[in-house]
Amino acid sequence: MATGSSQMAVDAASSRPSADSANKILMTATGFKEIDGELKHLKTVVRPGIIQAIAEARSHGDLSENAEYHAAREQQSLTEGRIKKLSAIIGRAEVVDVSKLSGPIKFGATVTIENDETGKQVTYQIVSEAEANIENGLINLHSPLARAMIGKDVDDCFEVRVPGGVRSYTILQVEYIGSRANPSDGQ
Repeated sequence: MATGSSQMAVDAASSRPSADSANKILMTATGFKEIDGELKHLKTVVRPGIIQAIAEARSHGDLSENAEYHAAREQQSLTEGRIKKLSAIIGRAEVVDVSKLSGPIKFGATVTIENDETGKQVTYQIVSEAEANIENGLINLHSPLARAMIGKDVDDCFEVRVPGGVRSYTILQVEYIGSRANPSDGQ
């Protein structure tokens, strides 16, 4: 697990990256564990299963017309690509202890906002691209919504340009919690 000057990297993420953090990927501890877990699963369960499927398909004879063999090789290619991508992410990860942060919105913040037009409230955590999952309330640090919130604080208003026009929001709450937020649905 990569560690280091997390505060410096977080401050850089809220404005412009320093030379040291240019190749780093800021990650929450939870996001790092999830990606590391997926990588281990691919290497210890999926990869051996594919190797076994290839060996079994080879035993059926002529490979040129062997659909099982070709399907297993395609799956092997996809899996190896995913392993390579996850390994690169883990290698560049700088894990940030979000619970030690405070102040205006930055990477790792769990933010509750209210749509000024509809009154609908939603909660998002600002995370890395590798961790982002909008259905789970995890938004990419570089998304338009996250970029509009960076540097703001409770009771600040901001606007976001979306395909349907401009939406206005008010920040209701900012928290820095160590485990994943339990965000609400919607936008």
